[in-house]
Amino acid sequence: MGLKSDPTAVVDQRLRVHGVKKLRVIDASIMPDVIAGHTNGPTIMIAEKGADMIKEDHGYPIEKRPS
Repeated sequence: MGLKSDPTAVVDQRLRVHGVKKLRVIDASIMPDVIAGHTNGPTIMIAEKGADMIKEDHGYPIEKRPS
């Protein structure tokens, strides 16, 4: 994940693939560094955030999650 000018980055900060319209990558492969622990939790968090971004881009209300 990073700027379009970064040759190692495939997606931008909104998880959209550089150079491809209407395509996002929302999984563990967008993490720039592999974490030392279990990847299940961070992957779920990426998926939740990605879903919120898609809803936001299409005008759907984003519900507040309890903290």
